[in-house]
Amino acid sequence: MKKLSLVATSLLAAFITGACTADTNIQAKPAVSQGTAKKLVKPNVLFIAVDDLRVQYGPYDFDKAITPNIDRLVNQGVAFTQAYSNVPVCGASRASMLTGVRPTINRFVAFESADKVAPWAPSIAKVFSDNGYTTYSLGKIFNNLTDHANDWSEFPWRPEGAKNEDSTSGNKKQASLLSRHDYVTSDGLAMAEKGIKNHPAFEKADVVDDVYKNGKIAKRAISDLKRLKKAGKPFFLAVGLKKPHLPFNAPSKYWDLYDESTIELTKTPLKAKNSPSQSDHNWNELRNYGHDGAMPKKGKMPDEMARKLIHGYHAATSYSDALIGNILTELESLGLEENTIVVLWGDHGWSLGEHTHWAKHSSYDVTNHIPLIIKVPGMTNGEFAKGLVESVDIFPTLTQLAGLPAPSSLQGDSLVPMLKNPQATVNDAVFPRWKNADSIRTQNYMYTEWRNKKNNKVIARMLFDHRVDPRETINVAEDFKYAQVVVDLHNQLVAHIAQIEK
Repeated sequence: MKKLSLVATSLLAAFITGACTADTNIQAKPAVSQGTAKKLVKPNVLFIAVDDLRVQYGPYDFDKAITPNIDRLVNQGVAFTQAYSNVPVCGASRASMLTGVRPTINRFVAFESADKVAPWAPSIAKVFSDNGYTTYSLGKIFNNLTDHANDWSEFPWRPEGAKNEDSTSGNKKQASLLSRHDYVTSDGLAMAEKGIKNHPAFEKADVVDDVYKNGKIAKRAISDLKRLKKAGKPFFLAVGLKKPHLPFNAPSKYWDLYDESTIELTKTPLKAKNSPSQSDHNWNELRNYGHDGAMPKKGKMPDEMARKLIHGYHAATSYSDALIGNILTELESLGLEENTIVVLWGDHGWSLGEHTHWAKHSSYDVTNHIPLIIKVPGMTNGEFAKGLVESVDIFPTLTQLAGLPAPSSLQGDSLVPMLKNPQATVNDAVFPRWKNADSIRTQNYMYTEWRNKKNNKVIARMLFDHRVDPRETINVAEDFKYAQVVVDLHNQLVAHIAQIEK
């Protein structure tokens, strides 16, 4: 999004404090200046997508998982502290990012295939393939296995039994769910076999990393790196790790990193004051797991189960962090590190009890705020970039870094200026959306409007002032003190929607 004339243009005075121990050793290093940046020769790209990953680095005030390998990447790249998904659901988020096309009320809503919804937009795989790159897709990259499948050098790979688990058909069938949920313990399988609404929401298993499909994906990535090294051609390797997506399954050693009795519940468990009913939902994705009757079908999550779920989410996050470390270590040992751009991207955030929610699927900041780290050899050196960025900016960033032509269909902006100078800005605002809700996030505000799909009239709105309410506890959209802010943000949102729906 090119710069807009905003009411609120000042940067946040301070970020929220309270980083966990895993983050305290991260030291920001001086950025390598544009003049000294090394020219990469046909750079490789290692793109790592992590499902449902909350931000795990920097000064954020929520209980974080232990992620030493993500921390290591932060120390080598640029970590964008104000990165946002364009839509908080796996399928649509990935379809949008991988084509560089923004979602609308009728495009990239949930699990549609990008090649069906926006056939005019080439995927990032096609652009790299057409320009001499070997391109591989491992694990969950596009949500739907066959989406843009012919754009890759080989048909997208997933672990055995996971071929069609993310397609929109068949997900309610027991066989498909058992494959998708990937239980490995006898207790977990016994519980799941009682019925499709009785599956465990988490599992702790005394197994090695590659017993679960998540570990198999990383193992395949390491194997393919060796294959790509031997071939000697530039490559675009996309690796999609599934955890911490539900169910929160992980080997025991990652559960054992945490003392469950010390895990704190969210500080914002209540609905935001004055929030419209449209902002709420029943988080049925998690409720439908059942967990042998322990998961409430409605109402509040019991504290004991809440603590167990947070423990599981953290364990699953640390599990994927270890796999990321294994992949990065192999990249280094093969001598590929010096000419490989590394991207770590979370497709959207996830609520761990905030605003009563246990899910993605909302217009709150916590479900749209994402981790994004980009490492470019000779250009990045461990900096936090505080400017606003969004998922659609990744595609044009990578084509510019690789010196490839950018398709005219791209609707984001390159982040290369911020990689060269992390104090720079590219966007004055970013635009998440969910179903019939469109949001605008500026440095100071998160503003959302819900529209009637038939007549396009605004039926509800929500505004949070992040300067004084970073946890989003009070909707001030109807507060007269913010009347002009609402008008200005509404006008910018209307202009944005009109532009992308042409």
